[in-house]
This record gives sequence, structure tokens and C-alpha cells, in this order.
Amino acid sequence: MQHDKDKILSVLKNVDYAVVATVSGVDIRTRMMHFWNDENFNVYLASMKGDPKTLQLIENPSVSLLVFKHENDISDSTEVEIIGRAFFVKDKNERSKAFEELSKKSPVVKHLKETGNLNVLDCIKIIPVEVKYRIFREIVKGDPPTIIEFPQNEAAVNEFAQLKRKIKHWIMELRAPFLTATIIPILLGTSIAWAKTGIFDPWLFLLTFLAGIFLHLGTNVINDYFDYKSGNDEINREFVRPFSGGSRMIQLGLLTPSEVLSGAIFFFILGISIGLYLVWLRGWIILLLGIIGVVSGLFYTSYPFSWASLGVGETLVGVNFGVLMSLGAYYVQTQSTAIEPLVASIPVALLITAVLYVNEFPDYNADKTVGKSTLVVRLGREKATWGYLILMATTYISILLGVLNGLMPIFSLMGIITLPLAIKAIKCVLKYHSSSFDLVPANALTITCHALIGSILFLGYIIEGINIQILSYLVLIGIYTFLTIHIYRAVERRKNIASTLKKYHKTGIGL
Repeated sequence: MQHDKDKILSVLKNVDYAVVATVSGVDIRTRMMHFWNDENFNVYLASMKGDPKTLQLIENPSVSLLVFKHENDISDSTEVEIIGRAFFVKDKNERSKAFEELSKKSPVVKHLKETGNLNVLDCIKIIPVEVKYRIFREIVKGDPPTIIEFPQNEAAVNEFAQLKRKIKHWIMELRAPFLTATIIPILLGTSIAWAKTGIFDPWLFLLTFLAGIFLHLGTNVINDYFDYKSGNDEINREFVRPFSGGSRMIQLGLLTPSEVLSGAIFFFILGISIGLYLVWLRGWIILLLGIIGVVSGLFYTSYPFSWASLGVGETLVGVNFGVLMSLGAYYVQTQSTAIEPLVASIPVALLITAVLYVNEFPDYNADKTVGKSTLVVRLGREKATWGYLILMATTYISILLGVLNGLMPIFSLMGIITLPLAIKAIKCVLKYHSSSFDLVPANALTITCHALIGSILFLGYIIEGINIQILSYLVLIGIYTFLTIHIYRAVERRKNIASTLKKYHKTGIGL
């Protein structure tokens, strides 16, 4: 028996969520998601912006949704299957209408709408190619399903669109926002060289910058590959994007393991090549620093060393992305060493160590299962909280001592304005060390402290170099105070959103 369009639409209207199935590499992935559909069977979904699952959702032109409506008599139960193609909705009016309707089904969308935070969501539209309607009683009798086809929605493969998607996947794989770990110490070392010696060579700075960035990218990508090989990222269910759990590109089938490995090798070759050119230009000390950096990054999670599993990974990250990069940037400019870049880099080294350290808390169970014995795994989450407290406290002590000893500019004391953020992060870690969702503010605040303090130290040497007047100090203090308050409020907003998501996380149903 064939059923009309209105009958099928009435079923969809009375069901809140669907099983959404997509192709992920060679696998099929499914998730439960709230949905809304219009009269033409266009289906709308909501997801957090930048979520890797969202990219994976629209990666393949074919997306299948299965809606099941249960009845007391199982024979009367029905299901609707919609096969279509997914797109991001860009039109403001269409997005507004979709979110308005989705808020009636999804408690998360409703909360974000009421709090004015819908801008954190992507709206996904699935255009139908085929709709199938089945009633269990008819299936048992051998009757065929009701099928509605939309041939006008069929589309040929668009190679340019595929290339754009692949580029987006690589951007997520590279985790570019975390490149501040490289940018800050290089800027710091270079600014110290200029402030103390008056030397600044833009060409040498560019080479140093590119070498550091490429080696950092190679490290990010190779660690993703070896975490995939060990099964670490695959079994990690407590990760909080984007702070822990890797990029998820391999797990979501958006990049193949061979693509990731090839990308890592490519970035290491670029970084090493530029590094060797700097060695030829500036001397063997650059070679020594480069060897330490490459060996640290290449074998962070891979054999024969696997520094992270030996419990020294955190220390190596601090040394490389703090002390060695600052010293290296200083040496490239001046061909000499000095105590100032060493002392000034200590707060940066401690903070980047704290960033990695706090990001290890959500990965605790997965790391422990695969034998990745980070410091957090070795100490246990509760005891490890004191390690975080020590790292953050020592950061501010090192700034104070550096200024008192005349080895850091007095402007560096402005870093103290971030102390309230650090205290809030410490309290969060002490209280929520075993709750990944609740730990999100600490992850974000630690990164914020690293970026702000690193920038303050860099500006301190710039100010010292140009002998700026007191009025400019006051203006800069005002700017940084404003930025700190703004960032604090943004982190609080993200915390509230994460808390809302946590309430519904256990249901297994997406937005």
C-alpha cells in the first residue's frame, strides 16, 4: 500500500530525534540527533561550530536519517528513512527559522536560544534525494515501502568542493590555534635581542619563525598518527574538544593514516631544511638546538623513546617551547648567548607545560589503558592537581624574581593582572580534576594565561627598546586589563555552554 506525503510528514512531526548515519572513511558512523523538517522533507540539524563530527557529517554526499515511531502494538510502528546531501546553512533567515523549530525539540538548542548563544551552533541542512516510509505490519506482509524520489537534488561530484573540504580537514588536523606555543617564545627571544643589542634581521626572523612553525606542525601531526597506532585516540571517550583527544581526523575518517603520516614527514622535512640553512648561516649551536627539538617532537609518542610514556614529555615541551626556542631566536639574531632570554623564557616554559599538563586530565583513562604514562597517569588525577598548582604559582614567582634581579623589564609585572584567571583555573582543577566537561574553564584559562603573559613579556622588551614614556605604560595597562576582563567573560560563557551540554551528554542524543 502506498501512502501519501502528508502521512509521512505527520510521522516526522511527532518524533523528536533521528539516527543519522554517514560514511567515515571505510566505516559507517551513526549518532542520535534532534531534527526538524519542512514540508519538502528538507531536514535541519544543529551542531557546535567547528565540531569534527560536523565536518564528517557533510564529508560524503550521502547522508541517511532513520526516524522510528514506536506504537504499543509493534506491528503499527513506523519508520521513515531519508537519504540526502548535507550542507551548512548560511542564510540568516533560514538559520533563524531552523533554530526556532529545533528549540522546540532540543533542550540544548532551547537553552542556547534563551541565553543568546545560538552563534556557537552550525545549522546543517540535508536535502532529500529519496524518502522511504515503512509500516512494520506491511513489511511482514511483504509489501514494498512507500518511496518518494527527488531526482532534482542529485548532484555530480564537485572536485573543487572536495578539495576545499580536504583543506578544512588539514587545518583542523594541524591545530593551528596551538601554534602560539611556538610563536610566543620566538617573538620573545627576538625582542630581547633587539632591546639589548639593537639587532633585528627580518630575514633571519622569518626563517626562524618558519622553521619553528613547521617543526611544531610536524610534531602535532606525527603525535596524532602514533596515538592512532596505539589506539589511544580511538578509545578516548572523555576528551574535550579542542583541548584533548587529538584532532580526531583519522578517527572520523576525514584523513587517512597514510595522509597524516605523509603530512608529518613533509612538515619535518620543511622545518629541518630551513634549520640546516640557519646552521650554515649562523653556526653549530642552531644545529644542537634543532636536534633536541626534532628528537623531542618526533619521538614524543613514538618508539624507541616515547617521551610521554616515560613521564618526561611535559618537561621536554616546557624546555623546547619555552627556553630553547627563546634562546634559539636570540642566538639567530646575535650569534651569542645571554642570561636574559633564559630567565624571560621560564614563565613561558612553565605555562606551556601547564597547558599540556591540564590537557592530560581528560585523557587520563585512555592514556592509562594504552600505557602512555604521562605525569598525570603516574600521579593519579587527584595528586596531579598539586603539580598544576606548583606550575602556575612558580610562573608568577619567576616573573617577580626576574624583575627584582633586573633581568626582566618592570613592565613584565603586568603579567600579575592575569593572576585572578590563574587562581580560578587552579580552583577548577582542584575541584573538577576527574570531570572532563567541568574542567573546560581550566583548559581555556591556562591557554589564556600563556598567551597574555607571553605577549606582556614580549611587549615589555619592545617598550624597553624604545624607552617608552609613562603615559604609554598606562595606556597599555588599560588595554590589557580590558582584554583580560573580556577573555574572562568569554571563558565563563563557554563554561556555561559546556555545562549545558553536559546535562544531556549521558542521553547519547546530540543537539
